[in-house]
Amino acid sequence: MAVGGLGAVHRSAQSSFSGQPLRLQNTYCTQQRSSQVCRLGITMIVKPTIQFIQGTDEQTIPDVKLTKSKDGTNGMAIFSFEQPSVFDSSGEVGDITGFYMIDEEGVLQSVDVSAKFVNGKPSRIEAKYVMRTPREWDRFMRFMERYANANGLQFVKS
Repeated sequence: MAVGGLGAVHRSAQSSFSGQPLRLQNTYCTQQRSSQVCRLGITMIVKPTIQFIQGTDEQTIPDVKLTKSKDGTNGMAIFSFEQPSVFDSSGEVGDITGFYMIDEEGVLQSVDVSAKFVNGKPSRIEAKYVMRTPREWDRFMRFMERYANANGLQFVKS
């Protein structure tokens, strides 16, 4: 990648990353005695993802139901995953440790996760995420917008 206002993006044919490229911003230089020092502000764009085991992305797209109080101060999101991919890899990678929603702003997490078994085999996971303030609601909605855009989802009001 070139520095100094010119940026080149190298796309690898073997990469599965489908997020946006790295952006370089706020380049500024200062003169110090006999040399010039340049600093960059770097913004990384992270593909929004959901994980049950940290470091292992869930490939199954969930059904999401939202509820919000009449006064708009709190709400809940219920995620239902039919045949989630975590069941395929949980023996190799480890146990489900929680519910993690990851994007460029950070991680939203919950430990309210339950599994449904049919004939002794796991078939479904349900995760609940509670928002107790308007700020938490807004943060969750920003994640969901990014996640929906990355996965071709749309909002249907019922």
